Amino acid sequence: MFFNFNSNKMFFFFILIFSSLISISANSWMGCWIGLEINLLSFIPLIINSNNLLSSEASLKYFLTQTIASINFLFSILMKLTLLKNFEMNYFFSILINSSMMMKMGSAPFHFWFPNIIEGMSWLNCFILMTWQKITPMILLSYYFNKNFLMLIMMINTIIGAIGGINQISLRKLMAFSSINNLGWMMSSIMISENLWMLYFFLYSFLISIMCFFFYLMNVYFINQLFIFNINFLLKFLIFINFLSLGGLPPFLGFFPKWIIINYMLSKNLIIISFIFILMSLITLFFYIRIIYSCILFNYLKLKWLKIYTKNKYFLFLSFNSLISISGMILSTLFFF
Repeated sequence: MFFNFNSNKMFFFFILIFSSLISISANSWMGCWIGLEINLLSFIPLIINSNNLLSSEASLKYFLTQTIASINFLFSILMKLTLLKNFEMNYFFSILINSSMMMKMGSAPFHFWFPNIIEGMSWLNCFILMTWQKITPMILLSYYFNKNFLMLIMMINTIIGAIGGINQISLRKLMAFSSINNLGWMMSSIMISENLWMLYFFLYSFLISIMCFFFYLMNVYFINQLFIFNINFLLKFLIFINFLSLGGLPPFLGFFPKWIIINYMLSKNLIIISFIFILMSLITLFFYIRIIYSCILFNYLKLKWLKIYTKNKYFLFLSFNSLISISGMILSTLFFF
């Protein structure tokens, strides 16, 4: 089962959720910092697995990187409180606070820990790290961001996320670089408005959840495992559509938030940034299509013993969600006229 929790895991899972809410609703920077620390200490027991050396290593790496980011954040807010009378925008301190938040969520150029840690996790933990763990740093970033610095980071994110995913054979690392690429789009959306960021984040989380759930059911972690998929063509087709939607191909669901962002950026004459964003989306689509290519066309080996029960209720749930992804075409006529 995807959500296979014992009582301890359930306890830490709820603390993980509430700690994010503490950070978001805090009325001081110290309150935000405390929420982030509780969040860190509740996520580590979820990652760690005594039977798996990779997950133990991942939890230690995660702890160290997040601690460094927390220390940086605490240092910058204490410096600001002591050196400056009021919290006016200061170039140096805004970059310090922004950098610590970016390190928290695995944004480029502080992204080096992100793919390595994801490699040692289960698909559920990957899903939490790629979605929920980005909410708090994103919202704290929106309180106090340096516009020019953030624009530079947005471009670096989309470029590294696209180019880093090209030579990956691990699906978890590939999804990690895809997440870094989407982080660039998320940063641009939070600069425009918080509502747009919520729309983008919700749709991104929805698509990522379908992908992680599918890979979990298939017990697949590497691209070469897709060669021996023995499931019906319809299910492969639905997953294909979800990947295209995640890459932001029109007319699927994942395209709409990207379309709104590009529209806004073009209206503000940010033509170079828009060009980079669109170009890097093409590269991400390339490595998504490569996964599908191996899944659909290379079905050269039919293993008699590999029978996956596709009448399973989870597959029906997956198919239903995939159909929602296709419904982007209907949404385009209803909302975006």
